[in-house]
Amino acid sequence: MKAAEIVYKPVGLALGLTGGLLAGAVFKRVWQVAGGQGEAPGPTDRDRGWVEILVAAALHGAVFSTVRAAVGRGGAVTVHRLTGTWPD
Repeated sequence: MKAAEIVYKPVGLALGLTGGLLAGAVFKRVWQVAGGQGEAPGPTDRDRGWVEILVAAALHGAVFSTVRAAVGRGGAVTVHRLTGTWPD
């Protein structure tokens, strides 16, 4: 294992956690704009229909994956620029 990979492990973990928190905040904002309601429905929300629950879940997944990928890629590019080695 390369030294850059060992150094990147805790950085990658921190970026993953940060990306998850950021994704949650972005999703809440997107849902407020798109859904017009305060909170997105959960799967057991009795007062919401199937379509709204499934749309919220799909949107949440898309936002979460996109933000985490962007944060992870940005971290990898930064490590590559600093060390000259791409973290695997």
